[in-house]
Amino acid sequence: MADFLVEARGLHAYYGASHILHSVDIAIGRGESVGLMGRNGMGKTTLLKTLLGLVRARSGEVKVKGVPVTHAPTHRIACMGIAYVPENRGIFPNLTVRENLVMAAREGADGRRDWDLERALATFPRLAERIAHMGGQLSGGEQQMLTIGRALMTNPDLLILDEATEGLAPKIAREIWQILRRIRESGIAAVIVDKNFAAVNAATDRNLILVKGEVVYQGAASDLRAKPEIHRRYLGV
Repeated sequence: MADFLVEARGLHAYYGASHILHSVDIAIGRGESVGLMGRNGMGKTTLLKTLLGLVRARSGEVKVKGVPVTHAPTHRIACMGIAYVPENRGIFPNLTVRENLVMAAREGADGRRDWDLERALATFPRLAERIAHMGGQLSGGEQQMLTIGRALMTNPDLLILDEATEGLAPKIAREIWQILRRIRESGIAAVIVDKNFAAVNAATDRNLILVKGEVVYQGAASDLRAKPEIHRRYLGV
């Protein structure tokens, strides 16, 4: 058994001539929740997409469960137990809530079927109430719940969330954070990006901070809470 679900070493990534990631190392253990922090434009989304094969690393290596996937297609990486909740949510507006969820359903990489439609709807009661609504009829918060629920229907080992509560009303955001804590308790590993650094820190075991595509800090969530000077230096506005 591999020590890490996902491990990346020395990642360099570019958009055209722009060098975005500079020798980034990251590792996510089984059941571990990791916060990826940094101001806007520091390379967080690029790192997530590079792990998933949506952006090709110029150099460095990505492994999933010990298997090199640096040049693997994204669908192969997803089938190894990695689920992605993108910043733009990516739901199908002309499909119903039920259809959005069921179309993603599959057993996990190890054959698990812990997450089915019944469990997803029990986790997101708002979706159960709107089961026949079209995706495009949902509020932003409901769409985010649908995207997370759809990801869980793939029975992943790792859930990657980019801007978990971006643009949501505070009440809905709090509900999303509560759900993420429940997902964490279920044993699914997570990588979480969000501008609410305090909420990320409270929901994770460990955090990394990116500045201009480089990891400038990584440590336990409890350590970051005890070091407000790190927060002010790298995350303060």
